Amino acid sequence: MMTEGESEMTEVRVDATAAPYLRAAVVEAEGITVTQHNAALRGEIDAVTARVRSAYAGRQPSEIAGLRPARDLYHRVGVDPTKLRPSSEALLRRVLRGDELPVINSLVDINNLCSLEFLLPMGLHDLDAARGGLVLRVGRAGERYDAIGKGAYSVEGRITAADDLGPCGSPTSDSQRTMITLTTRRCLMIIYAPLGHPTATLEAHAATAVSRIMRFAGGAIVQARVL
Repeated sequence: MMTEGESEMTEVRVDATAAPYLRAAVVEAEGITVTQHNAALRGEIDAVTARVRSAYAGRQPSEIAGLRPARDLYHRVGVDPTKLRPSSEALLRRVLRGDELPVINSLVDINNLCSLEFLLPMGLHDLDAARGGLVLRVGRAGERYDAIGKGAYSVEGRITAADDLGPCGSPTSDSQRTMITLTTRRCLMIIYAPLGHPTATLEAHAATAVSRIMRFAGGAIVQARVL
């Protein structure tokens, strides 16, 4: 997609350690407004949640074809997705057992909604809390970060997003260091997929994410592209 505005894009790339396994799409926005609650967004979340429940009712996760790409990504890098679940599968399991998506803030809620709908894990980062660009790579020996709601999370041998200070996210959980808050004004959304995932599908996902950010958080889109 074409970028909008004159702001310089944050550098985001897949390095050689992750390139044999990973494709990704990224959406960067600036000038956004994050709110505690958005009634219109809640309505969209409820509609998508109801549609997902209807589509997958009575089926085990292993029987849901849409979960296979995320599981495939984990398998390719040597991680068992039944023991360490992609964030998208965790959201789907929550919905299928009758729970609602968690209400965090408008931007995180957009991210969770997209992840549930796409059935792909997604990361979300406050760019003013990050340092430099982001590299999607395989974690090195001993690398870890403080994950939101999980404490210390090891990314050794796992896909991670890292800035100049080190790992700050993954397809499983984002970090406390670059988490979204009500003061966030610049963000980067990452859609994680396995190598070979269709470009057109990722482009469509990015376009959906752009639409929701613009409708529910405002601001301007700096970049929206498939890596």
